Amino acid sequence: MLSSKKMKTAEAADYIGKSASWLNKTRLTGVGPVYLKIGGSVLYDVADLDVWLAGKRRTAVYDFANDNARIAARAA
Repeated sequence: MLSSKKMKTAEAADYIGKSASWLNKTRLTGVGPVYLKIGGSVLYDVADLDVWLAGKRRTAVYDFANDNARIAARAA
């Protein structure tokens, strides 16, 4: 059972520093955070937003140069 706070699109967008429009578009493309669809409502679990944000951490501009092991160690 998910127990963390749930947010509507506008609140979730503010939480991750993006616009609600950006979140709406990423639901179509699948590149944004995981979301819940309950009836006609879209909700974001804060834990899912935090996981998505943690996955965006970088140590370098280029993907091949990122030290993801170091990032993971610091996050743990």
